[in-house]
Amino acid sequence: MNLNEFNQLSADDATNQLLTCCTSENWANQLASQRPFTDLDTLLNSSDEIWQTMQEADLLQAFEGHPQIGNVATLKEKYRNTQASAAHEQSGANDADDATLQALADGNQAYLDKFGFIFIVFATGKSAQQMLDLLQARLPNSREQELDNAAAEQNKITRLRLNKLITD
Repeated sequence: MNLNEFNQLSADDATNQLLTCCTSENWANQLASQRPFTDLDTLLNSSDEIWQTMQEADLLQAFEGHPQIGNVATLKEKYRNTQASAAHEQSGANDADDATLQALADGNQAYLDKFGFIFIVFATGKSAQQMLDLLQARLPNSREQELDNAAAEQNKITRLRLNKLITD
């Protein structure tokens, strides 16, 4: 949809569209209430400003909107499906070997166990090895550091999805 169509949606419909970009209800409600937007940059800037005000519960709700990476079979299926999709958000992992996929699955579980939420990373353009390296680099962090890191990564993902939602 284009920006004009988005601006003309009902509040509920606009919020529902925004929830496809980020599952934080607080963020989506606040952003929908700021319509109409004059251009995409204004929408993105408003999104950024609202995101900076989110509390931990809002962040966790957004993180829960991402599927948890499970085992190697799940990873293989995920990356195979991603390869065929138009988004290619995680296409860098398509050629990952089994050892890397296993390490990603194990690392994701260790991350979840330690922090209580899944590993969030803006995966566009990153190989499986790069994502694994990032995961391993972030595992020693404190929970507070990881909330900040995951929130920043979530915002990148949200911006990408907003750009896909609003087309001209």
